[in-house]
Order: sequence, then structure tokens, then C-alpha cells
Amino acid sequence: MSELVVTLLRLSYLVLLWVLVLAAIGVLRRDVFGTRIVQRGRKASTAAKPATGRAAVVAQPGPPLQPRAATPAPAPPPAAPPGGAPARSSIGAGVAVAPPAAPVPAAAPPARLQVTDGPLRGTSIPLGTSAVVLGRAPSCTVPLQDDYSSSRHARVYPHEGAWWVEDLGSTNGTFVDGERIDAPTVLTPGKAVRIGQTVLELQR
Repeated sequence: MSELVVTLLRLSYLVLLWVLVLAAIGVLRRDVFGTRIVQRGRKASTAAKPATGRAAVVAQPGPPLQPRAATPAPAPPPAAPPGGAPARSSIGAGVAVAPPAAPVPAAAPPARLQVTDGPLRGTSIPLGTSAVVLGRAPSCTVPLQDDYSSSRHARVYPHEGAWWVEDLGSTNGTFVDGERIDAPTVLTPGKAVRIGQTVLELQR
């Protein structure tokens, strides 16, 4: 085997090795940082508007209502006294007794989320009766253009007349006033919520 053939084989193995290394680096980068969302042909002011037409709204159910009380069965008519006329029942035939109304949780007051820092700075997100899911996935209620947020990072939902924020098992965590939360936390106006590089505040 000539020296030229040996040299070509060595170069071929070297190129193949580099291709494998670059492919492995690309896979690791996608796993760590996720898919980068890049806007093309739009101004920054357009990105500041709420994403209402391109993302499907994912409605998260709030706490379940308490079950309705069972309808009490009508009492049997009293037995007729011996030798006398049968006694009349105090409950009319065919008349149903209305069950007591089940308590309904108080609705949270109207509010909005204001983005104060991050790629969507200046965006105002109105809050209604459904939960708002924030994350990098396009299916979220508010898709974040933030490589440091998870696909489904956190959600804000109404419960017992207040707004709560909950981390959805994100990688980098959700912080309220600089403290990482591990359980649903009441969100009051003025408290800063940090999701990756995005900072939001609840406003009335």
C-alpha cells in the first residue's frame, strides 16, 4: 500500500471523527438550551404585543367545586291510628325538596401581568377566569422568547379570591421576590416573579 493511500485513509478517519464530535455537540446544545425562537421581519414593538392569534390557549381547571348535597328522601307517612282515619303526610305527593346550594369559591379580582424585564419587556397580559401558562412552548398561553425558561415553566391561576403562581417542574426554577418557590404561592400586586430572564409583576 502506497504512502498516498495511507495518508488519504488517515484524513478520511479524521474528518469522520470531527463530524461525529460536531453532531454530539449539537445534540447536547439542543438538550440544554432548547430551541431558540427568532423573530424575522417584525419590529421589537410587535413582539411586545400579547400573543393572541398564534398560540392555543390552554385552560387549566381551578380547584374543584364541592359536590352538591344529596336530595333527602321524603319521610314516610305516619301510621294510621287504630280505629280512626289515616293521618295525612305533611309532605305533598310528587313535591321535591330543594337541596342546599353548594358554596362557590370567590373569583379573583380582575388583574393583569406586566412584563418588566426580559425579551417581552412592556407586554401586558390580561388575567381572566382561567389559568395562564408561561413557558417556551408555542402551546403555552404566553410563549416566552427566553432560552432559560422551560417548555412549560409556570402557571398563574385564580383560587379563593386571589391569584397564585406555581412552578411546573422547571429546570431553572421560578422565583418570587428573589426566593425560589417549591409550592403554589399567593401573588400580590408588586411582587416580582422571575422566569428565566423574564420578570413579571401582578397589577390591578
